[in-house]
Amino acid sequence: MLELKDVCFRVSENSKEKEILKNINLKIDEHFVAITGPNGGGKSTLAKIIAGIEKPVSGRILLDGEDITEMSITERARSGISFAFQQPVRFKGLTVRDLITLASGKKISITEACSYLSEVGLCAKDYINREVNASLSGGELKRIEIAMIIARQTKLTLFDEPEAGIDLWSFNNLIRVFESLHEKINGSIIIISHQERILNIADNIIVLAGGEVTAQGTKEEVMPKLLASSEACSTLLDKLA
Repeated sequence: MLELKDVCFRVSENSKEKEILKNINLKIDEHFVAITGPNGGGKSTLAKIIAGIEKPVSGRILLDGEDITEMSITERARSGISFAFQQPVRFKGLTVRDLITLASGKKISITEACSYLSEVGLCAKDYINREVNASLSGGELKRIEIAMIIARQTKLTLFDEPEAGIDLWSFNNLIRVFESLHEKINGSIIIISHQERILNIADNIIVLAGGEVTAQGTKEEVMPKLLASSEACSTLLDKLA
């Protein structure tokens, strides 16, 4: 279980302190959790704080009861936290097989490596020896990144807007991968997303706005409020047009 206690984060902007996160208190132990909310609400910052990329100015972060607040990103990775960036990193000179083997942390057979690719809908023989470079599309890279995460089998995996920068075909395939992960993965998944199709497969939805948690619950509890809010904003924009 992941627990955040009174987590705050602020930055200096034009000689003034800007508060990004305000006393965030959360307990996350569901299988699949989506964090959503308006742009600038603090979602990506929260994900980076959980992963250890950023440090909170106050508050504590616990993973399965262990205080990880002062741990580095490397230490948190060893403790069982994975982080997937909006734009996956390309590794010139390394093949897909190399990355999956590194992610697993042990020697694995080519059959095992191929099975991870198959789980994310990629034809193993076409990708296993491909170099992870500019020849791969954004959608392909994201699915390879997910294959690496499956190989790692971590306690907690964070995805920051995985739908960003990919076309509709790749997005539809990505949704299918997440639906499959929801059934198979042993740990917890946290996805930062605006996409209704991703929110619809979440066990729990957290809404973050203005640096605060404004709603949390099942999709049946949260989605009607989100959709009503979206419709209200659209109506207002129509009147202003």
